[in-house]
Amino acid sequence: MDRNPSPPPPGRDKEEEEEVAGGDCIGSTVYSKHWLFGVLSGLIQDVALFLQEFNAPDIFMGVLAKSKCPRLREICVGILGNMACFQEICVSISSDKNLGQVLLHCLYDSDPPTLLETSRLLLTCLSQAEVASVWVERIREHPAIYDSICFIMSSSTNVDLLVKVGEVVDKLFDLDEKLMLEWVRNGAAQPLDQPQEESEEQPVFRLVPCILEAAKQVRSENPEWLDVYMHILQLLTTVDDGIQAIVHCPDTGKDIWNLLFDLVCHEFCQSDDPPIILQEQKTVLASVFSVLSAIYASQTEQEYLKIEKGKYNLPLIDSLIRVLQNMEQCQKKPENSAESNTEETKKTDLTQDDFHLKILKDILCEFLSNIFQALTKETVAQGVKEGQLSKQKCSSAFQNLLPFYSPVVEDFIKILREVDKALADDLEKNFPSLKVQT
Repeated sequence: MDRNPSPPPPGRDKEEEEEVAGGDCIGSTVYSKHWLFGVLSGLIQDVALFLQEFNAPDIFMGVLAKSKCPRLREICVGILGNMACFQEICVSISSDKNLGQVLLHCLYDSDPPTLLETSRLLLTCLSQAEVASVWVERIREHPAIYDSICFIMSSSTNVDLLVKVGEVVDKLFDLDEKLMLEWVRNGAAQPLDQPQEESEEQPVFRLVPCILEAAKQVRSENPEWLDVYMHILQLLTTVDDGIQAIVHCPDTGKDIWNLLFDLVCHEFCQSDDPPIILQEQKTVLASVFSVLSAIYASQTEQEYLKIEKGKYNLPLIDSLIRVLQNMEQCQKKPENSAESNTEETKKTDLTQDDFHLKILKDILCEFLSNIFQALTKETVAQGVKEGQLSKQKCSSAFQNLLPFYSPVVEDFIKILREVDKALADDLEKNFPSLKVQT
């Protein structure tokens, strides 16, 4: 059973008691309310403009403002969400300030399906360039929305809702860095003069721990849906306050590091996966490795990394090189293609794939170079012995790191020569530019 993603109301009125008692059935029939809702939502796609002509949004606004029936509220928001898929209607809905206030108030609801439909509607409006800024400003003017969204992320077990709320947050942060910074700073420090009793009644939500909880819950059901939360973390690492929010708290920073470390070492792009899997996972891998790299290279030398970097370095090298090797396989193009697509379509698809793979490669190489710089003689010796730094894997690493990271590779060769001179000499033969002076 899903936990309510917002505090339950103090009590139920008669209408709500009947709703609970009736379950999902319509009256005394066996027809499902959610089935009816699905049918109605589908029909709206064809009659949206007709409903707009008869001022349906105003009618729905009145219902939402007065009704406490969860399924009726869900249907009204869901219909508005489908209507908003049409640009003209989306602009009309967005320009109605009163309707906007009512819809944002739905984010304080205690009903997960209503919250899901509200989030879907918001995402639709935020995705329309013409009205996106209107909704960003409205959300900024309602600080309580931050608390509601954080509560959902930290306590809901409804994965569909978590993913959709995550998409809203991701879109907001992508649209407005200022809002992202405001949310990062919210709850960063509780006022010293705030009474203890009040702090217990009104908990202070911190954004990053809430994102972490949502990511854990989503992963438990389907790791493939993690993309949106990994991208939110990546967006946070683009600003200094975001980095500090991730690494400042040892427990949260360590939990995020361990989650992401486990994903790249045991979940995504594994040795028994076909190389083509990289095409499906390239965006989430780019986000995960980007966040790991940012934490690893952070100027805030956290104890949990400082002490244990040695145990992380070799598994990370193994994962990074494995992804780079898969990338090389994916980028090999067949000599003769029997595809019937037009040349123009092929060029467009290849360009998009190459663009995303290039971003991933840049992230991987920067991270790999940082790890190489942190390797000790003992770690290199262990890597050679266990196979993470075999000739084949070192060659793959060098192919991608050179020539931009030549100094890093040359320093690595110097250490490697002390551990295994024959391996170092073989690598130098294959990469003549690495004639390291001894």
